[in-house]
Amino acid sequence: MIRQKDGFQGSRILVLPQLVVNLLEKDEMTAALHLTDIGYFPKATNHFRERLTPIDQYVFIYCVDGKGWYKVNGKLQTVHANQYFILPSGQPHSYGTDERHSWTIYWIHFKGHLAAHYARHALCPVSVEPRQNSRIQTRVAIFEEIFTTLQSGYAIDNLYYASSLLHYFFGSLLNIQQYRAGKQEDSNDGNAVQQSIHYMKENLEKRLTLEEIAGYIGYSVSHYSMLFKQMTGHTPLAYLNLLKIQQACYLLDATDMKVNQICFKIGIDDSYYFSRLFTKIMGMSPRSYRQQRKG
Repeated sequence: MIRQKDGFQGSRILVLPQLVVNLLEKDEMTAALHLTDIGYFPKATNHFRERLTPIDQYVFIYCVDGKGWYKVNGKLQTVHANQYFILPSGQPHSYGTDERHSWTIYWIHFKGHLAAHYARHALCPVSVEPRQNSRIQTRVAIFEEIFTTLQSGYAIDNLYYASSLLHYFFGSLLNIQQYRAGKQEDSNDGNAVQQSIHYMKENLEKRLTLEEIAGYIGYSVSHYSMLFKQMTGHTPLAYLNLLKIQQACYLLDATDMKVNQICFKIGIDDSYYFSRLFTKIMGMSPRSYRQQRKG
């Protein structure tokens, strides 16, 4: 069952039917690790959840923008952008967004024989900061593939594949150094402009400023802007918009996400502004692009 969460524009939720969860718990291929719920909440204003009665699932929450908090065992923790945490199974807990800086989160409820193994290191917030060899967008793509696979149906092969991807997703966090070392073609180039482009790609869901991008590579704004324009022919923020629209095209091609969901995925809160920007760069509206590509 897929449900649209009221109040969070652009949110996505998929809840597995109990019949399917029962199957996953009994099947030897999925009993070790499987999810029960998965979702994405962008700019989740006033988001709050309190469970006084414990649930038998672990709760993974990955904050990619804004900030929030959670409480378990009476201990309050603050969560910032580029951090995740995992709430233990069988314990009361509560969590919510910051009142002034609403968080954008990916979340998964999961269980299985290996669930505690993947959760053991994340009761406190764990940072996943963008670096020269980080692969944050690749990890987000794994999340999206899990969601899309289950969204397409609950055939046994889909359930097996989603479970395998879930191992990969959590493994990329538990063994982060090995994950980052797995592919470094772009990051090995010491060129400052290439490093800044990588940083842009790793933060597409945020509203980056020129100061933030230049500061990441340790350059002044003026020197960085001049260098970037010389090497690419574009200003940094114009290039960032090209990357955002490139990702939007991919999501329009490869998913059934609505336009107002896609704009949040690329760090644009206003769907009307997104449509204008898309039309300016691509020469047609997002809906026209999708119709043409699928026609």
